[in-house]
Amino acid sequence: MTAVIDKPVKPAKSVRQPSRWAAPPRPTWEEEPSRAGLAGKGLVLTLACLGILFPLWIVLVTSLSSRKTIDQAGGLVMVPKGITFVAYKELLSGGQVTRAAVISVLITVVGTAFSMTVSVLCAYGLSRIGSLGHRWILMLLLATMFFSAGLIPTYLLVQSLGLTDSYLALILPSALSVFNILVLRGFFMGISQELVDSARIDGAGDFRILWQIVMPLSRAVLAVITLFYAVGYWSAWFNASLYLNDQDMMPLQNVMIQLVQKQEAPVGLGQAIKTGELSGLAVQMAVMVMALLPVAVLSPFVQRHFKKGMLTGAVKG
Repeated sequence: MTAVIDKPVKPAKSVRQPSRWAAPPRPTWEEEPSRAGLAGKGLVLTLACLGILFPLWIVLVTSLSSRKTIDQAGGLVMVPKGITFVAYKELLSGGQVTRAAVISVLITVVGTAFSMTVSVLCAYGLSRIGSLGHRWILMLLLATMFFSAGLIPTYLLVQSLGLTDSYLALILPSALSVFNILVLRGFFMGISQELVDSARIDGAGDFRILWQIVMPLSRAVLAVITLFYAVGYWSAWFNASLYLNDQDMMPLQNVMIQLVQKQEAPVGLGQAIKTGELSGLAVQMAVMVMALLPVAVLSPFVQRHFKKGMLTGAVKG
């Protein structure tokens, strides 16, 4: 009788987890990229990044340069030399620019909160099939995307409501974006109806379902739409130039336009520029940096939500 000799069992190879930064697997029908193609893509992306970052670098360095350095460079400075924060110190010392920056921040915070509240409520109501008049309301909203009353009727409406020379004129006329509502509606419609029905059976009302179920599952799209509204309010200047007559009520963007295009020095800085303590060009670049800084800081934190928030909401809608 022959003895059976058991063969040693080889240990199973551990499956290597894909790196976070690794490229996703390619479909079987797609060929592998060539080295020349990868090098060309890398070169194009590098040039695109340089084309975006180089002007920003010049603006930042010029805002931190002294008057002597700017005079030696003949204008915009590319190589930092003699770094000074005098321009930012003077701008934030309590003059017109400081007041305009505070106004812009308050309008952005209040306007974004109001727009998000109304947009979420509207999108949730339109996402519930069978709700009262949801189809007609949706058609009415879509019509506003293609047809507008025009500038003069809008101005007359704001004037008749007594909103001129009021900060509400900077919020209410642009409080809603139909596109953002449609994206939110599409995302809300993608949430499982069985989950909503089970919560309703347990006695939850619509507001509780929206607050405790729908909104926690929609953090990605909410972050993206919040950024859209915030950037819109922060960058807006036309409504202020149209509805505000008091220069002390102007937000930061309008002060920057007066400074860059009209060459008007902000209140409190005119004497400093005339005496040579400050360079007018450094002040212009410093105001630009102040206007760009909030968007540049907040955008990377919301960038990871763009694909899930925007594409998923648009496709499901």
